[in-house]
Amino acid sequence: MAKTAGAEWTTSERARAAAKIAVCWVALLWALEAGDVATGHALDAYGIVAREPAELADVVPSAFMHFGFAHVAANSVPLLIFGFLAALGGIRRFLAVSLMIILVDGLGVWLVSPSDVNTAGASGLVFGLFGYLVVRGFVDRSLLDVGVGLLIGAVWGSSILVGISPANTGVSWQGHLFGLLAGIAAAFVFRRRTPAGSGPSRQALG
Repeated sequence: MAKTAGAEWTTSERARAAAKIAVCWVALLWALEAGDVATGHALDAYGIVAREPAELADVVPSAFMHFGFAHVAANSVPLLIFGFLAALGGIRRFLAVSLMIILVDGLGVWLVSPSDVNTAGASGLVFGLFGYLVVRGFVDRSLLDVGVGLLIGAVWGSSILVGISPANTGVSWQGHLFGLLAGIAAAFVFRRRTPAGSGPSRQALG
């Protein structure tokens, strides 16, 4: 969907664009997992094995790979919801936030995960978007986003705490933790900046 320079997006246009990118992202994850199954799980090699120099090339791809359809399904609903809500604030901003989360999370997994474990999945991004959405409203001083963040925290907060606990075996709590921290940091790095002496900024969805 194109927009002329300086044109403002309507609320419905923002919502449609945000929904489209969230649905397409999740659809890509399912398509990749279908390809993985069809090739005898050849794509599992794009997960991250910690502290292997060659594995640094898999930092980004690992966020799109999963170990079975149940793994994809577990990430799909929160990624749809968090992705949609985050993308409402601007597509370019959402993509920048997502890239930062994926990079920081992947590097964190590469540094501290056990060396005999192959780590992949979008859960690091899910935890990162959770952290981003919870903090974004306070950083941007937006009452609406504060309310959204508090609601998300109330609904998913306990699951997030369980997901970052080292006692939660069978999942990459390291990936969850680094994703969460990266999302919180992204809220500050990509916060909305209002020019000095002006009112609240208006930003077109890019």
